[in-house]
Amino acid sequence: MQLGFILRRLGVFVLVVWMAASLNFIMPRLAPVNPIREKMLQAAAYGAAAKTDLEKVIAYYEKRFGLDQPMWKQYLNYMWDTLRLDFGYSLSSFPAKAMDIILRALPWTLVFLSVATLISFAVGTILGALLAWPKAPRFLQYLVAPLLTLSSIPYYLLGLVLVFLFAFTIRVFPLGGGYNLGSVPKLRVSFLLEALHHSILPALSIVLAGVGFWALGMRGMMITTLGEDYITLAEAKGLKGRRVFLRYGLRNALLPQTTSLALSMGRVVSGAVVVEVVFGYPGVGTILYQAIQTFDYFVIYGVVIMVIVAIGLVTLALDVLYPLLDPRISYGRE
Repeated sequence: MQLGFILRRLGVFVLVVWMAASLNFIMPRLAPVNPIREKMLQAAAYGAAAKTDLEKVIAYYEKRFGLDQPMWKQYLNYMWDTLRLDFGYSLSSFPAKAMDIILRALPWTLVFLSVATLISFAVGTILGALLAWPKAPRFLQYLVAPLLTLSSIPYYLLGLVLVFLFAFTIRVFPLGGGYNLGSVPKLRVSFLLEALHHSILPALSIVLAGVGFWALGMRGMMITTLGEDYITLAEAKGLKGRRVFLRYGLRNALLPQTTSLALSMGRVVSGAVVVEVVFGYPGVGTILYQAIQTFDYFVIYGVVIMVIVAIGLVTLALDVLYPLLDPRISYGRE
């Protein structure tokens, strides 16, 4: 693989991250809301702050957070902080730092969503390939309608149904949260089992919806692959059906699925926002939802930048790894 190709891809990666980071800076500021003023007015309304000299307090905090500076200077400070992954203090949870808030929630989302996505991918891909394979058991064809239905239902609706059935009616699982009230997160077996018990329902909602999506996508790709000449040649040679299915059918149909999986894994760091909110799960999705509600610029910046960088790195890795996955792909010039 040519060094020039890798350098070009790195240049595109840097350009995409810069453009996305710039939009990330602009979008929250389009809302006609001053987050400092809103926070102070709420505190005054609930009696947590005196109404006298409120403007002086607002001016102090705007200066403290750098929101009194010209927009161009705020932009330059934001870009410099982004390069250092230092997004300053949270507007709504001062004096906590935005990055500390995100890093506390990140392990919950990474473990929960990564496992759920990989399980749904593996089960859905195998099911989709078998649905298209002529020699597969016929009873699998009855799964097409349920899979189509599951793929069209949003995660959060499945989550609400699961909560009603298994948490409210049968009461097998908790209604929400990442662990029991009063528990302190620690790396010990009892707490990990407790966290696993709380994560089953939100993960199941993602797995059920994801299985249908992956299965239908793989089924379409497998049907296309079965019409290729190399499948006909492999069958004409008398190769075993299992070998034709795994080596010639599944392997070639898997490439588009791999691309979708990589992009899905890149988005894992943002969390399944609505699912986490529905279940009260202490992940990045919940943090992002709360930050949007309170116009907490710096937490929003941190979460979005992490998503941008993750997707950009995954896309870059795919470009580099594709020739290894499929020898027919080459970026070199003849």
